Amino acid sequence: MLRRTLLATLLVAVAALGVFWWLTAPAALAIALPSRAPDLANGQEIFNVGGCSSCHAVPSQPDRLRLGGGLPLGSPFGTFYAPNISPDPTDGIGRWGESDFVSAVMRGISPEGAHYFPAFPYASYHIAKVDDVRDLFAYLKTLPAVPGRVRNHDLPFPFNIRRNVGIWKLLFMDGGPFVPDATRSSQWNRGAYLVNGLGHCAECHSPRNLLGGIITAQRFAGGPNPEGEGWVPNITQKGLGEWSEKEIADFLETGEMPEGDTASGAMRPVIKNLAQLTAEDRAAMAAYLKSLPPVDGPTPPKRKQGGA
Repeated sequence: MLRRTLLATLLVAVAALGVFWWLTAPAALAIALPSRAPDLANGQEIFNVGGCSSCHAVPSQPDRLRLGGGLPLGSPFGTFYAPNISPDPTDGIGRWGESDFVSAVMRGISPEGAHYFPAFPYASYHIAKVDDVRDLFAYLKTLPAVPGRVRNHDLPFPFNIRRNVGIWKLLFMDGGPFVPDATRSSQWNRGAYLVNGLGHCAECHSPRNLLGGIITAQRFAGGPNPEGEGWVPNITQKGLGEWSEKEIADFLETGEMPEGDTASGAMRPVIKNLAQLTAEDRAAMAAYLKSLPPVDGPTPPKRKQGGA
């Protein structure tokens, strides 16, 4: 009897492991990439919309185009370190093919066939147009190669097991491309594409559940800073209701708020990136943000009054 129980337990465990292995298998983007001439100007625009330099530029140096990585990114799951995405052939992405890059950005899959952790915001990037990602790759190849291998992430068990990310993707990535809304203007659709996709604004401006997934009902409604310090504001009309479209667009260029304050913290490097965009793209993002209905987010903590 005991032998049968042990055998049955073993079979169940093997079956469960098999199902887990099947569900969490990394799947690269299965799409043909026909030959095309890259649009480097568009690649630069995508680079700035995506805020690539905010995370991947070498910390504590002034050149935002030296993408040697190394920036620590705190989270409830441990500390991630932004990788080197310069064209360096040894420490960066210099030996990557175009399909490697597209699968990394849009599916979170490394050239070796492993999951990237979702600190890399591919859960937003996956709605991007493939040609935009290809142009970004072409633009990155024009930037300086920066030698230097970034240290490994500091993640405790079980969060350090990349295979688990496959379950996370099943829960929080729908896999669908951006679909324009035919009832809206081309400007609004451009803004929706940039804000929800390559701009990945919801990644910081939305509260998350215990598994690190965005709470859909409170998307853009603000919440605790994912890096653990401070509070990220609500950017629905609950938070920006008194701002005009022009004021939102101006803020995306200058970081100056209508009431006279200026962007601070992690938003400052974001503004440096957005300031490089065309005025049309900033206006499109502003039009979309202004259209977001008011949504109540988590209640921010009360500020301490005086004292030490």
